[in-house]
Amino acid sequence: MSTTETSTTTQDPARPGPAAEAPRSRRILNRLLRPAVAALGGVLLYLSFPPRPLWWLALPAFAVLGWVLRGRSWKAGLGLGYLFGLGFLLPLLVWTGVEVGPGPWLGLAAIEALFIGVAGAGTALVSRLPLWPVWAAALWTAAEAARARAPFGGFPWGKVAFGQADGTFLPLAALGGTPVLGFAVALCGYGLYACVRQVARARRTGGVRKGAAAAALLTVVVPVAASFGARGLVSDAAEDGTATVAVIQGNVPRLGLDFNSQRRAVLDYHVRETLRLAAQVKAGKQPKPDFVLWPENSSDVDPFVDDDARAVIDGAAKTIGAPISVGAVVGGYGTKLYNEQVQWDPKQGPVATYDKRQIQPFGEYIPLRGLISTFAPGYTSMVRQDFDRGTKPGLFTMAGTKVGIATCYETAFDWAVRDTVTAGAQLISVPSNNATFDRSEMTYQQLAMSRVRAVEHSRTVTVPVTSGVSAVIMPDGKVVQKTALFTPASLVAKVPLRSSRTPATRLGTLPEWALVAVGAAGLAWAITRNVRRSRAGRG
Repeated sequence: MSTTETSTTTQDPARPGPAAEAPRSRRILNRLLRPAVAALGGVLLYLSFPPRPLWWLALPAFAVLGWVLRGRSWKAGLGLGYLFGLGFLLPLLVWTGVEVGPGPWLGLAAIEALFIGVAGAGTALVSRLPLWPVWAAALWTAAEAARARAPFGGFPWGKVAFGQADGTFLPLAALGGTPVLGFAVALCGYGLYACVRQVARARRTGGVRKGAAAAALLTVVVPVAASFGARGLVSDAAEDGTATVAVIQGNVPRLGLDFNSQRRAVLDYHVRETLRLAAQVKAGKQPKPDFVLWPENSSDVDPFVDDDARAVIDGAAKTIGAPISVGAVVGGYGTKLYNEQVQWDPKQGPVATYDKRQIQPFGEYIPLRGLISTFAPGYTSMVRQDFDRGTKPGLFTMAGTKVGIATCYETAFDWAVRDTVTAGAQLISVPSNNATFDRSEMTYQQLAMSRVRAVEHSRTVTVPVTSGVSAVIMPDGKVVQKTALFTPASLVAKVPLRSSRTPATRLGTLPEWALVAVGAAGLAWAITRNVRRSRAGRG
């Protein structure tokens, strides 16, 4: 008789089998899903910004954020919002590290994303309230308001409104400025998710909650309808006649920070391009400009102390036969240092100045210089002397035209542009120097800001840049002329002059503070509601 031996394998009871491992892996994937989607949603918002004309991607980005945050705890909302912020700001601000390495870029994005994280915590709390997209969009606006003011004077770069220069919602800038424009985009995006959620619920249950469905639909319809209604506020008609303006882009000797060592060459380039334009005018190839606009830092040689610099600027003004706004670095060497625009008259020389007020931290001055020098002495040596701030709005009267000045970084700040218009500007100039940022997206992001400002205040906006992109923008936000990057060029355009004020100009910060109050009210309601439920549960 033969016997057949059979061997059996017994499962170690302490070791989970395949059936137990599968749910565990699913749980891990589920835990990672929301963080991954939050970060990808932030990337989606980044992709809605220039140079891509994909403004509409902001809507699904906020829809994704709404799905990620709805029903979560405030702690989860804080973390998920922070990941969304990193996904958005890390690629958006990569240009800040072009010449100085990744440290400032990573640090700036990490700090700015904290504001979005706090907004995420608040959004998680209000997400169970009726009309939650309204409260959530207002909290986003509140976060933008906070980061436009702190730390070190704020950093509003990346406000949602600045990605909407090509979008349907742009006319809302004339109604309530960047806060109302950004609120409308966030509201519509959150509303899209609310609508999708109502449709999914109807399919699942076979029934529709009419009130909730109507509320969700309204959060999409109202901002879109408002944007179409606001189009009547946008006009490029000339109210005070026209002016022929010339924008000069002289270019720089080389890309990067090293252009600073070639300060005289930069001045010579802008003089040369102005003389070239004067020759074209004399030959009848270009109309004679009423005034000429040079960029920020077009003369880093102080023309008030350097006789040669003064002579070449004076010669350029006399040859073109028109006043020039010259971007100069003035002072230093033991005296106060200013980033200054100088109005240079062909007959009288320098007749007026504007000192930049919103100077750039870590670029034009070093906050906490003693502390920073301990950890990064090489970085503080790059800015050896801090620039001082101006105190008055920039306004030049050039050939009878009142030209408002908002220098470079200032265009990101609502107040710095608005008060040039309330001071009487019929046209706005944004002289800039982007040469230190290579061929990055920075210049296109900044150009989009100027387009939004044009609509916000219904003014022509000119953007003279040392290395590009320089542009002429109509009051309806359309770019009618622009240059290529790192190419000497001049733009001459006949532009409308306007003096009427949009609701956004007249209302100032009121819409922003109203939206902040709405967000705070929603947050207070959510917290009170949670406290009451917690007490009822304990009872």
